[in-house]
Amino acid sequence: MEVWDYIWLGITVVAAIVEAAVPALVSVWFVPGGLAALVASLFGAPLWLQVALFLVVSGAALILTRPLVKRIQSRKTISTNADMVLGKTALVTEEINNLLGAGRVTVLGNSWSARSADPESVIPSGEKVIVEKIEGVKLIVHQGYQS
Repeated sequence: MEVWDYIWLGITVVAAIVEAAVPALVSVWFVPGGLAALVASLFGAPLWLQVALFLVVSGAALILTRPLVKRIQSRKTISTNADMVLGKTALVTEEINNLLGAGRVTVLGNSWSARSADPESVIPSGEKVIVEKIEGVKLIVHQGYQS
């Protein structure tokens, strides 16, 4: 085996290992390119042809797999029941104080940790609030409940 045989084999193996180790698609396109260049090298093709094959086959692999990659990477967001609380009225069961990191509300029969959308306000227990958004496992609420 010639030096370039080992180089192309190395490029192919490293690209495959990186692809297996990284959760995103980053180097899979270089595997077929490296294999094409390795085969050309084994058959004694000149270096310029090996490099050209590597680039053309890698580029073709990228172009041909692009729709698949887009489909895999743009998975639809799976809706959960948690988003049902958005816009609902909640009852403050434990005073909401962002500075202390405290507060709980009950909404649709479930108890949630809560924070005020206004970082300065303290919302006393017993108040009714509106759920604005969800951040992690906390509801972000604001006063403004209309009877």
